[in-house]
Amino acid sequence: MVYEREPGYFYAAMYVSYAFIVAELVTLAVGTSILTGSKNPWLYTGILLSVVVVLAPFNFRYSRVLLLHWLTPGLRYHPELSK
Repeated sequence: MVYEREPGYFYAAMYVSYAFIVAELVTLAVGTSILTGSKNPWLYTGILLSVVVVLAPFNFRYSRVLLLHWLTPGLRYHPELSK
């Protein structure tokens, strides 16, 4: 018997990833506004899109890890059982 997470888990992880992205972009937009004082939308677009691309692997991995710890706090890995 193969143990796998249900597909709904990965759908929920996409929402957690979306929350990460929103928090990162809002923080970065406010920081860019404070540091540069520019109203140029191309500056914001370039910076924000580049950050989304660079942090995509982080968001992909850690959204699933965070959701796993929220949904199943008692889940532990036992290497002796995997043999």
